[in-house]
Amino acid sequence: MPSWHLVVSAELLALIASLYFTLTANHLFLNSALQGRDWGDHKTWLLAIALLLAITGIHTALFLILFSRRTAKPLLITLLVITAAASYYMNRYTVFFNGEMIRNILRTDFKEASELLSLDMLLHILLYAGVPIALLSRMHIAKRRWTRTLWIRPLCVIAAAVVTVAAVLPVFQDFSAMMRNQKEMRFLIMPGAYLTSFTRVLASDGKQAATGRISISEDARLGALWAHRSKPMLFVLVVGETTRAANWGLNGYARQTTPRLASLEGIINFPYATSCGTNTEVSVPCMFSPFGRHDYDEEKIRSHESLLHLIHRTGISTVWRDNQSGCKGVCDGLPMTHIDTSQKSPLCDGERCLDDILTEGMDTDIQRAPNGNVFVVLHQLGNHGPAYYKRYPPELRRFVPTCDTADLGKCTKEQIVNAYDNGVLGTDRMLASTIAYLKTQTHYDTAMLYLSDHGESLGEHGIFLHGLPYSIAPKEQTQIPMVMWMSSGFSSSFGINRDCISRRANQPISQDHLFHSLLGLLRIESKQYDPAWDAFKGCRA
Repeated sequence: MPSWHLVVSAELLALIASLYFTLTANHLFLNSALQGRDWGDHKTWLLAIALLLAITGIHTALFLILFSRRTAKPLLITLLVITAAASYYMNRYTVFFNGEMIRNILRTDFKEASELLSLDMLLHILLYAGVPIALLSRMHIAKRRWTRTLWIRPLCVIAAAVVTVAAVLPVFQDFSAMMRNQKEMRFLIMPGAYLTSFTRVLASDGKQAATGRISISEDARLGALWAHRSKPMLFVLVVGETTRAANWGLNGYARQTTPRLASLEGIINFPYATSCGTNTEVSVPCMFSPFGRHDYDEEKIRSHESLLHLIHRTGISTVWRDNQSGCKGVCDGLPMTHIDTSQKSPLCDGERCLDDILTEGMDTDIQRAPNGNVFVVLHQLGNHGPAYYKRYPPELRRFVPTCDTADLGKCTKEQIVNAYDNGVLGTDRMLASTIAYLKTQTHYDTAMLYLSDHGESLGEHGIFLHGLPYSIAPKEQTQIPMVMWMSSGFSSSFGINRDCISRRANQPISQDHLFHSLLGLLRIESKQYDPAWDAFKGCRA
């Protein structure tokens, strides 16, 4: 029996593909757009039909521009697979595919990405991409003279645009209000959202690569106080990962998830700290920038040097020790040590290392400093989800039962929270051991500051993980822990009143304060310093 095949034009294939994506990949967008509306009201039905037609019309026009007889099938196969995977994570974890999320995806290493793989995801892709790809394999794109395509294709694009406009006009008031008041919803439209965001990210990164980073440190210098200090300085900044304030023991959480820190003297806890973003790609560049969330401009932040470049310019040696996926550009051109996860160590399993590894071998980095003054950043793997159960050793598995899979859909909320809290115990142990290490460095004036890059959702409002657009992100993703410790020698030589900082700690503070507060704390003079954003301004002699 001869195998069957179907001959279709590229234009018809574009329409079929658009209809398919509209009906299978845009449930979250439609649910969000129509949430709370009365289905007994005919206006709700008009809006629903208008949205379906508009999504189909927009994608049809886009595909008509991209598709040709040679490119249609490979492009569509790629879109089917990516959209199936995207729709799975959108529906499972409420993911928005804006530029920030696309950057996260592009910067994610294989080990991190592999933790997101699951059997359910593969089955979802097989169903929503495998079946249409099998049907597509039986289709042939009709041959046509290019002269006919030259006038047929533009007419089809115009027709798709007319249908889109005609669909929206009768409900324009509702539609415009929705797009104005809920701008983030456009990042749920598949596959248009990730295609648009991907294009913008490439354009932005290409522009930055062509121009290079703009210096902010030409005038940076050490203040006069440095000439009177008797010891070199060792300052450790720990950049956490995915730890939220709500589960931080020192903040009054029902469970004591920070027992080691709670037992130490001299710990200053900041219970009202907030992040600059809801993902690492935003928060890390932002917290090391003089601009911050209050004057947020992503292109400006990424195109300028960071706090580390400024500190390095003064002669203080800087080093970034990384147990995650890099410094996100803030240490470009500066010394960086990436933890070798394949090393033979009880802290490593060949794929990941526990964060305690960050202080091992730090002596080597410190001893390279030509004048002895060192500023070290320890970038944690922290509590990065969804594989929370991999973020702590067996002896810290205190809260049970735990979710022992990266597929959170197979666990109860109690199991997820238990695994997460055990991970917080891991961060507590790592910070306490870092302070213990600094106490042994008696030939330095030492200090440590810890803050997480962002928080995490653990099922509140049906949301998991992190990365929602900042304007609609729940507090669980933006409220973070922050802790400080300094030796008596450090506070004395830099003229710091620790009691004053302890009192100041009970006021709101954000990652926007980091840049200016550290310049003030370390007595570094620069035109970039803004005293209005120095959280410790009134606590120095």
